[in-house]
Amino acid sequence: MLRFMPVGDSMTIGSAGEHTWRYRLWRHLCDSHGGPFTFVGPREELYDKAAEAPTSYAYAEPDFPRAHLAGWGEGWLHMAPLVGEAVRAHRPDVLLVSLGLIDLGFYTNAEQTAENVRAFVAGARAARPRIRMVILPVIPNIRAAADTAFAEQVDRFNVLLAKAVADLDEPRSPILLASPPESYDIHADTYDGTHPNGSGEHRIAGAFAGAMWEAWGVGQPYEAGTS
Repeated sequence: MLRFMPVGDSMTIGSAGEHTWRYRLWRHLCDSHGGPFTFVGPREELYDKAAEAPTSYAYAEPDFPRAHLAGWGEGWLHMAPLVGEAVRAHRPDVLLVSLGLIDLGFYTNAEQTAENVRAFVAGARAARPRIRMVILPVIPNIRAAADTAFAEQVDRFNVLLAKAVADLDEPRSPILLASPPESYDIHADTYDGTHPNGSGEHRIAGAFAGAMWEAWGVGQPYEAGTS
């Protein structure tokens, strides 16, 4: 059985009442993968905005493997120390990673964030040397649209992320850099300029699905209408 672990920030954990891109990708793989698979990880919760805590299980569609390693307000800085134990305990074959916006917004500059990417990869491989990873760059968001200095940091980090992926990719533990979601529009694909709405969830799921299909032959090209 192929075991995926979604790793991410608020865009990955989602909040109460949402489907999440995790669900959209699961539905796509159910329709296209042709083999057994599941999602694994130490957490299942959604973020409850009223409680300001990850305490909700109110998924729009709860009947799917909801496990993940994602947290509202968590970035590469937070996940690098956690990923090794999570990988040892839950034995994923593939990490699906969407991180970086929180780091750049609150904690670390582009260079420091890139170093945390490398620490994350090292931690995951120490726990499971043949693990595969698909990493999404920081995607369009409202702060980058409004803040030129922040946008420059995002652009700088995405360049450094691509370099880190190229440096760290190896045959026994391949790393893919997913393309940004096609035609992603913060006005049409988010509900607040950052967090994905339904169409945004499909576009993020499609970015991960497309990378795995093109590089590894996992699944098929993503069709939003089937998920």
